[in-house]
Amino acid sequence: MARNLNPFDAAQAMVAGIEPQLRCEATNRQEWRTWRDAFSAALWNNLGKLPEPVPLNTETTESVDCGEYIRERVLLDTTPWDTIPAYVLVPKDIAPGERRSAILAAHGHGDGKSEITGVDERWRDREGDPNHDYARQFARRGYVVIAPDWRGFGERRSPAQWTRASRDGCNVNYMAYGYFGFHLLTLQVWDGMRCIDYLETRADVDPDRIGCAGLSFGGTMTTYVSALDPRVRVACISGYLSTVAHDAITLRGNGNFCGAQYSPGLLSIGDIPDVACLIAPRPLIAEMGTQDTCFVIDDAQSAYRQVERLYQAIGAERCIASDVFEGGHIFSGRKSFDWFAKWL
Repeated sequence: MARNLNPFDAAQAMVAGIEPQLRCEATNRQEWRTWRDAFSAALWNNLGKLPEPVPLNTETTESVDCGEYIRERVLLDTTPWDTIPAYVLVPKDIAPGERRSAILAAHGHGDGKSEITGVDERWRDREGDPNHDYARQFARRGYVVIAPDWRGFGERRSPAQWTRASRDGCNVNYMAYGYFGFHLLTLQVWDGMRCIDYLETRADVDPDRIGCAGLSFGGTMTTYVSALDPRVRVACISGYLSTVAHDAITLRGNGNFCGAQYSPGLLSIGDIPDVACLIAPRPLIAEMGTQDTCFVIDDAQSAYRQVERLYQAIGAERCIASDVFEGGHIFSGRKSFDWFAKWL
């Protein structure tokens, strides 16, 4: 038996020998239902405790006319200690009494909600990505859109003197919440669910037509919120569907994980595709760039095929689609906007 003198080599050995207890291998609906119940329970158990729910205490602090839509800045309480700042984009052509489909737009690593709503124009055409402002793109297509800042980003970024330049702020925030017994990803998912709670309170939103979309860490959030909250009816995972075992733990993925999207104990029960399988049979589209250096294409496609097999096994093959495009770590939108129009 080889002796491993550093954590990386030890992780490689662990990956090589691990056998997840609850990998999705269902071949029919009954097996899928049994697996779904067991895996969902195990995933929630790994994610640990949830905060106590509190009233949203909604406050609108700003309203800006953006031409086709109104951009509201809304504050929502998510725990007794945390408030979510979010932009809510409301199309101006909503008729009195009309209820529209809504989108929870999840940003990735960067400056938070301002980049995907087009408020921060420095993010326009980032890496040749014409749709990086995908929250705004959805609003222009008639959806009510909420784009929150996740913990550690945008207005919720921790002070620089706390995280320090030499440390990843996501990891510092993860450890800080850990002292209180919380996993950071769990709290992020909780915040996503609170945003859906808010959408359900709006008179201009149809609570039966809520979707979720996001790139990169936004893809992480889309995966977990959609998997764990059945109120999400349609999902777009962009630039994230992959496997921890090969894309993050190995060098090919450049250690592509952080405290904000770390899912405790995941490899003991399954992997990212198994989490995505919890979205079934609801409509799901996955975007994968052939030149993506964060989530490499061969691993992304392998992960997608695992999820696709589950959809096929339960007779929901028409509810899953992919967009494999020539490009990097960007939001394509080439098929996704039409996908939401079809299903939502």
